[in-house]
Amino acid sequence: MRRLVLLAPVLPALTACGVIRSSEEEATDAARETATHAGQRLHGPRPRTAEAVGRPASTVEVLRVKGTSTHEGDGVELVVRTSGSAYNGWFDVEEVTVRRCFALRVSPGAEWGEEARDVACPGGLPLGFGPPPEVPQVALEEKLPRVPEGGRVDEAEVRRALAALDMDPSITTEVKTENGRVGIVLSPPADPHEPVDCVLAVVAPGGTSTWTPPRVRRMPGEGGCSVDDALHPAPPPH
Repeated sequence: MRRLVLLAPVLPALTACGVIRSSEEEATDAARETATHAGQRLHGPRPRTAEAVGRPASTVEVLRVKGTSTHEGDGVELVVRTSGSAYNGWFDVEEVTVRRCFALRVSPGAEWGEEARDVACPGGLPLGFGPPPEVPQVALEEKLPRVPEGGRVDEAEVRRALAALDMDPSITTEVKTENGRVGIVLSPPADPHEPVDCVLAVVAPGGTSTWTPPRVRRMPGEGGCSVDDALHPAPPPH
């Protein structure tokens, strides 16, 4: 009993020095780690709109989005809310759970794994994001020009056909002419860690075609959704 009495005054001192951390502090660290992990999943080199960033971030509560594009100005900043839990037998008889808000920055200048920053929680309900826009593959195939064998492909005509599709502005469009053929890639915003839902097309004398590469080619880092992949399709995977 005497030994317990001697230890009791030591606990506040150890806590003040940071040797023993409260359950609330540890729970806040856990919440920050969850927010930081959500930010890691948003990291990627492709330009994306604020909505395209906010949509995959919805694994946590997105309360505010600032900025218009990842590659404009300071990029896109999200304020997210998440929870964390911890238990410290020195202080608590039950697990402690907290809800905290953090800021995440998504831009080419942000380092992968950059720790989420503690911020005050803004008022209001979490933001909602609709499903990602779909590439109109059937309409694309119908609108693209058909050039007869021995004819000449006009890139300007191809671009006019793409403009007539009236696609969602967040869908990225790339067009390139090479050796008398025009390659096209259309890709909606995507989670940098998930397959890209792209459509490739090529307009050439004697043949116009559209297709979606196999899933394995659309995985991050595989490079299967570029305009060069449209002009030089890779052989099907075995």
